[in-house]
Amino acid sequence: MEKHIIITGASRGIGYEAAVILAGRGCKVTAIARSEIKLKKLHQTNPGLISVLSLDITQPGSIQDISEYLGKNRINIDGLIHNAGILVNKPFSDLTDEDWQLQLDVNLMGPVRLTRDLLPHFSEGAHILNISSMGGFQGSEKFPGLSGYSASKGALTILTECLAAELSEKMIAVNCLCLGAVQTEMVEQAFPGIKAPVQPKEMGTYLADFILNGHQFYNGKILPVALSNPT
Repeated sequence: MEKHIIITGASRGIGYEAAVILAGRGCKVTAIARSEIKLKKLHQTNPGLISVLSLDITQPGSIQDISEYLGKNRINIDGLIHNAGILVNKPFSDLTDEDWQLQLDVNLMGPVRLTRDLLPHFSEGAHILNISSMGGFQGSEKFPGLSGYSASKGALTILTECLAAELSEKMIAVNCLCLGAVQTEMVEQAFPGIKAPVQPKEMGTYLADFILNGHQFYNGKILPVALSNPT
């Protein structure tokens, strides 16, 4: 049976690669991001299986737009990858309330609202995958400048455990992957000159495998996916 996977933050990096790989395996993919130009490029890689929605999940009305799209096209969700994220690299003393709010809105409240408001569209046996960071993994080494980012990602990990308990009656599994450093545009912007040990396509392949099969072995789990400790 053909599966339908939704991916946020799909216009670049890991989300982009995961979308391409999933479509290559015969899955239908709804890719969500703000950049219409980059999403158009993604759509062209597999027009028959990749649909795109250009919107900002933190803005009022955007999730309603997604819900209406799913209803209109009679789409049930078999997998949802909360991949969208934002990182503000500043010392704690320099982080403004706006910096904190932005990271909480994208990294935590985006997944909260999207999951809550799309629940009627989920199939039985669906899998929700939250993408966190080693910065949000308890006991990992922490780095200056990432307090807001790491705190928001840490909240996402705990949300994973809570949702797994609450959604078990609906037969929906929820897991969280805490990723180590991957050579993405976001990481490069935050840390100019960084040389990460993993490329987006490699991690995208891992995400594609996990959204399709991980819930056969895990539920409510927070799993580190890193060759080393950095975020």
